[in-house]
Amino acid sequence: MSITSASATLVGLLADPDPALSPCASDGSDNICDFFYERTGNVSLARWSDTLIGRPLAILGLLILAVALRYVLRKAIDRVVKRAEDPATSKLGMAAERANPMQAARRAQRAETMGSLFKSMVTGIVVAIFGTMMLSEIGVDIAPIIASAGIIGIALGFGAQSLVKDFLSGVFMILEDQFGVGDIIDVGEATGTVEAVSLRVTRLRDINGTVWYVPNGEILKVGNQSQNWSRTVLDVGVGYHEDIARVRVVLEDIAHAMWEDEEFTGQVIEEPSVWGVQELSADAVTMRVVLKTTPGSQWAVAREMRQRIKARFDHEGIEIPFAQRVVWHREEPKATAPAGDEKAEAGE
Repeated sequence: MSITSASATLVGLLADPDPALSPCASDGSDNICDFFYERTGNVSLARWSDTLIGRPLAILGLLILAVALRYVLRKAIDRVVKRAEDPATSKLGMAAERANPMQAARRAQRAETMGSLFKSMVTGIVVAIFGTMMLSEIGVDIAPIIASAGIIGIALGFGAQSLVKDFLSGVFMILEDQFGVGDIIDVGEATGTVEAVSLRVTRLRDINGTVWYVPNGEILKVGNQSQNWSRTVLDVGVGYHEDIARVRVVLEDIAHAMWEDEEFTGQVIEEPSVWGVQELSADAVTMRVVLKTTPGSQWAVAREMRQRIKARFDHEGIEIPFAQRVVWHREEPKATAPAGDEKAEAGE
């Protein structure tokens, strides 16, 4: 074979004009392959152009779209979080915030926590969707992946029910602002100050210094003792012989003096009131006094009120009854001497 015929054969193999040998999809969806094949007629060049240019460009486009979409969504979340952290525009909301500075910090913390959660969710969803699309572009069959993901999701749903329950409970606790760091709460088995709140567990420290880790899914009900405002409720017992009207006036005077005390101006937020006779027990007549206080101040106010009531009652001569016990001492009878001894003594 001559060099000329061999060259012609090679050119014919590289530039085969037969449409049946076209490497491009018949539906015309492969634009890059069609572009190179229509202009060069070269099968190998068209095939490699799709492999080296088409797929990398598609993957790069998906990657750029994923990054851009994630950036836009995260910026949108940041704007929502910033608006949630800003103080209220109304005069009422601004006044409430000035009265309770911790409210702004609580709102900012709650908004930041939910913003972090939504950002993580957006990142996970974008990575899952566009990662699957990229795998499809490089020729990976994604049907088994999707089926496996469904099976894994079902398995996790059954095997990690407590974890999912804790997570969802934590989300709603933060969204509804049921409690926050610094609050004193009662969750049933534990009562203390909240030190940390996450989506899965709440950490609180009780009065003895014990740290409790409570899964959010296990909190069926929670009592927040330091949200918005609190109340000091004192039940004071007096004797039945005391003049109840006079006792009421004395209690009102004590509570009013504490209301006007500069030391407690920021703690007692409303004029105290004496509700009157609360109970008629076997030992005393119980009078109830209530004071509305700032969150967390009710215990200090109650201790100060008890001290003032005791001092004032002692000064006014008002009896605070207490349980008394009467003890009878029975003397043993003297031992009698036997009859024989008595006769002997008489004989002497």
